[in-house]
This record gives sequence, C-alpha cells and structure tokens, in this order.
Amino acid sequence: MWCRGVRGATTVDSNTKEDILAATKGLLQMMIEANGIEEKDIASVIFTTTPELNAEFPAVAAREMGLSRVALLCGHEMDVPGGLPMCLRVLILFNTEKGHEEMVHIYTRGASALRLDK
Repeated sequence: MWCRGVRGATTVDSNTKEDILAATKGLLQMMIEANGIEEKDIASVIFTTTPELNAEFPAVAAREMGLSRVALLCGHEMDVPGGLPMCLRVLILFNTEKGHEEMVHIYTRGASALRLDK
C-alpha cells in the first residue's frame, strides 16, 4: 500500500461563502469518484485558494460532505504575477494500491488551462 496524491483545481465564480463551498464540493466529489477514494483511506486533504478567495475555508465543504475524521488544511496559493485568479486547488493524499500513472487529476472550468499537457 502506498500513500499517493491526486491533484485538482477549479475556478470560483465569486468570493462568497456559497460559491467557495459549491466549487469545493463539486471538485472534491469529482476527484473522489474518479479515483475510487474512500474516506477511510484518506490521510489528509490540503486546500489552497488564490488570495482574493477568503470568504470561507474550503475545508468547511469537506466537513459538510462527511469527511469528519480526515486531517484538513487550508492556505493561500503564492501570489505569482500572471497566475490564474479565483483559483481553488486541492491535494488529496490517500492510501492505495494504485500506481502514480493510475491517478486521475481533475482540472475544471478556468483551471483546465493549468494542465496543457492533457
């Protein structure tokens, strides 16, 4: 069994609690489903937002989804000039027998531009 990471990102419509929670729930659900992740296998989830997204902690969405025993951490993405604004990123670390090449990383909405290699 290995601890693997799966990444995801999306953009958020506006800096409101409702939009941040909706974007987070949608992205988390897609990441969990695409990778067959079960809560018991999750080691931790790290959330980052660009600095202008500060109306709510994305981790609140994970708690509302029932991830009550998972270590969660929120932070801000580096404010790099020219970076994608209104961006929410997620890194799920989980235990699995799958290899790196089997991880399905999810980039939606405006964040799909971050993965030009796909």
